[in-house]
Amino acid sequence: MTATETLTAARILEATEEVLRRYGPAKATVVDVARALGVSHGSVYRHFRTKAALREAVTERWLERTLVPLAPYTEGPGPADERLTGWLTTLFELKRAKAGGDRELMDTFMVLIRENSAVVDRHEEHLVEQIAAILADGHREGVFAAPETDFRATARAVFDATDRFHNPAHAAEWTDPGIDEAFTAVVALVRRALRA
Repeated sequence: MTATETLTAARILEATEEVLRRYGPAKATVVDVARALGVSHGSVYRHFRTKAALREAVTERWLERTLVPLAPYTEGPGPADERLTGWLTTLFELKRAKAGGDRELMDTFMVLIRENSAVVDRHEEHLVEQIAAILADGHREGVFAAPETDFRATARAVFDATDRFHNPAHAAEWTDPGIDEAFTAVVALVRRALRA
């Protein structure tokens, strides 16, 4: 980092991701992050009070990257049932790309999400809120029959029913030859159930 560059939380998180990728979660230290940035470890601690806080922030940043590509399905135009299919498909594609793209980074991510279950819980709640918004639109459109007071519970059920296609614990299955067919079948079942 040059003298003209400002040390920000975002820059620290970028460097931390690189350090985690290079050394793995067991060996990466705050000193390594500081060295990568060309600053003292005290400078890093001014932004993140502890190593655990830094790792939690990295985990949250990784998870938040999933929310952005899903937002158009939550907020965009079009029939709710098609938007729900698009949302579920995009989530599966995002998770599968992460799992298949950089194995070492995925292994690191798995360690961090186990360490930061509260961050994962908050992320899941955001995802469930996005599904609930689509279901509410579908109810207004007459596409979904979910009771008006039950959108969140129904959204959680949809999220849980599709767990195999977005939970990293199932990542090893995402390259199976029949996985796309299985995904299509589950999504079709969910859509039929919502219309019932």
